[in-house]
Amino acid sequence: MRTEEKHSVILFDGVCNLCNRSVSFVIRNDRKGLFRFAALQSEKGRELRKRYGLDKADADSYILIENGKAYLKSTASLRTLRKLRGLYPLLYLFILVPRFIRDAVYDWVARNRYKWWGKRESCMVPSPEIQNRFI
Repeated sequence: MRTEEKHSVILFDGVCNLCNRSVSFVIRNDRKGLFRFAALQSEKGRELRKRYGLDKADADSYILIENGKAYLKSTASLRTLRKLRGLYPLLYLFILVPRFIRDAVYDWVARNRYKWWGKRESCMVPSPEIQNRFI
C-alpha cells in the first residue's frame, strides 16, 4: 500500500522558510501522526505531482494529497488545519469563503513568501525524531 493511501501527504516547497515553518507547525500539532511530508523538489514530490497530474504551474508551494485526491492552495491548508489538535480545526470555517477569494489571498502570500520569510539554499533535512514522517 502506498504512503498516500495510508496517510495524508503534504508536498511543500523545501527551500521556502515559510513552508518549512508550516511543516514544523503541522508536525507539532499532529499528535496522531496523520500526515507525511515530501518536498516538491524531491524525487517523491516530483513523482506524486506527476501521478496526480499537477504541473509546476499548478503547484508551486503546498499540496495536500488525501483519500486519493490532490488539494491545492487554500483548500489544502484548510483541510490540513481541520485535522490538527487544539482550536485550529475551527479555522476550517474559512472554507465557506469562496475559493477564488481564499486563493487570491493565498497567491498573494505565495508570491511574496521568499521576500518576506526568506529562502534556504537547499531543502530541509528532518531530524532523526521526525525522519519517519518524511517520504
